[in-house]
Amino acid sequence: MAENWAKAFQSGQIIRAEIAREILEQNGIAAVIIDKKDSNYPVFGAYEVHVLASDLSKAQTIITNESALKESE
Repeated sequence: MAENWAKAFQSGQIIRAEIAREILEQNGIAAVIIDKKDSNYPVFGAYEVHVLASDLSKAQTIITNESALKESE
């Protein structure tokens, strides 16, 4: 990846990361999920959704305003 990526969202649940990624892509923002969960101790770590650094503020605004992601984990 030659371009700079930045973390826009993180969750301990893969489904919430997938929802965030899908919402961002529906809004024209390229997003990828990075699995930072520990394979030996899955209670540690999280799934991170990364976007291009140039799209970070727009992505954070979309995620903040998305009602599907407001519920606590």
